[in-house]
Amino acid sequence: MLGFVARRLLYLVPVLLAVSLLTFLIASLLPGDLAYTILGDQATPEKVAALRHDMGLDQPIWWRYLSWLGNVLQGDFGRSFRTGQTVLQAVAERLPVSLELMLLAQIGALTIGIPLAIACAVRSGSAFDRFMTGSAFSMLSVPAFLSAILLIYLFAVELRWLPATGYIPFHEDPVGNLRCFLLPALTLALGEWPVLMRVLRSDMIQTLQEDYIAMARAKGLKPSRILLVHALKPSSLTLVTVTGINIGRLIGGTVIVESIFALPGIGRLLLSAIFTRDLIILQGVVLIVALGYVLINFIVDLLYAVLDP
Repeated sequence: MLGFVARRLLYLVPVLLAVSLLTFLIASLLPGDLAYTILGDQATPEKVAALRHDMGLDQPIWWRYLSWLGNVLQGDFGRSFRTGQTVLQAVAERLPVSLELMLLAQIGALTIGIPLAIACAVRSGSAFDRFMTGSAFSMLSVPAFLSAILLIYLFAVELRWLPATGYIPFHEDPVGNLRCFLLPALTLALGEWPVLMRVLRSDMIQTLQEDYIAMARAKGLKPSRILLVHALKPSSLTLVTVTGINIGRLIGGTVIVESIFALPGIGRLLLSAIFTRDLIILQGVVLIVALGYVLINFIVDLLYAVLDP
């Protein structure tokens, strides 16, 4: 197991370097001059030249990348020229909001998708299976912003059960915090469960046809034990893969959902940095999100060894 982990960590090194290079190039090759953006109306040729020299913008791009990478390795991701806040401070304030949203959304998607997948696999080819398969395809075609609007109209405007926008920290009011996250998390979960359900359903149908499942039935084991113990675990490899990949979809979805529901998370920070051309915040946030996505997929690789030693 240690050798397996060591090999996976070794594979991460070139991936992380490639991620850092692409992140740097995305921000560095955008049109416009960061010095002009920072100085605004006070930009003069002398001030622009001085600021470009101070920030190293007059250096070759490869030297700027190595310098930036060296600072990142020391924990310095830069500082916003608009707020004066460091990237790490800005991310630390907003990351818990996005993590809670993604966690609740993933739990919701799994809670909906796994039971439906098991039920469809047991009744493969039945009217229920065909109905749920068609419903899953239909849900995949509904964009997140449309689901958010419909949920707000139903639960916030008509029924008045949940707030439409706003955020309450968990330490101030745990119940109020969960009420604020229910609609955003459900919006993301509605877009995630169809994929999880379809993948697990297909794998479980194949697993239930294996000889050892027939042997378990011949021994008189309870159907629930056969499904949840003998069939679900070996059928979960693809589910784990898709769940890890879906983290990237959830990160992209939070940009829209956090804006609609006014949640102060990473998505709104990223959107604000784009609108204000705060390239330092943009570059730092994109790098941190990309690193998090790579590490999550590393954890998924480790889960393979746990599910199938």
